[in-house]
Amino acid sequence: MQLDPASGWCQGIAHCPSPNFNERPAGEISLLVVHNISLPPAQFGTGNVQAFFQNRLDVTEHPYFEGIADLRVSAHFLIERDGAVTQFVSCRDRAWHAGISRFEGRETCNDFSLGIELEGTDDLPYTDAQYASLTELTRQLLTAYPDITAQRICGHSDIAPGRKTDPGPAFDWARFRSALQDGGHT
Repeated sequence: MQLDPASGWCQGIAHCPSPNFNERPAGEISLLVVHNISLPPAQFGTGNVQAFFQNRLDVTEHPYFEGIADLRVSAHFLIERDGAVTQFVSCRDRAWHAGISRFEGRETCNDFSLGIELEGTDDLPYTDAQYASLTELTRQLLTAYPDITAQRICGHSDIAPGRKTDPGPAFDWARFRSALQDGGHT
C-alpha cells in the first residue's frame, strides 16, 4: 500500500467510498484514533461494516441493526481479520468516526484526526495479519502527516471515555507501539 498525500487515498488497497464525510475545517491532521467494529457484534467477514459506512445496511438482516439504522458514520480505514485494508474516506476529508470526543482539551476530534477501524471486539484478540496491516498503514500515515506523533495515537476510549471502550483490552498497545519503533515487524 502507498498513501498519496495529495489525494489522501492509499493505492494498493480496496476503496469503498462513503458518503459520510465532509471537509476538514482547517485541513489539520494531527491525531490517529484506533477503533473496533463488527456487525453484527462479534461476527466477522460479513460485509456489513462496508454496507453500514455506505448507508446500505439491510436493517432486517439482524435485530442489532435496528438500533443503528439511522446512524451516519464512517472511518478512513477498516482492517479486516485477514489484514485486508479498505479505505472509505480520503485522509484529506473529515470522516465521522469519533463522535463527541476530546483530546488534550480539544473537542470534536473528527476535525483533526484519522480513524482506523479494526474488525473485532473489545475482548477477542486481534489477528497477526491485523497488527501487520495496522503497522504498515500507520507508518504510511506518520510519514505523510508528521503532526501525528507516537503520543498522538490513541484509542476511541481515550477520546470518549465513559462513552466508548474500543479498541478494548484485547488490543495489544505495547505490541503495536513496539512494531512501529522497530521498523514494522510484529
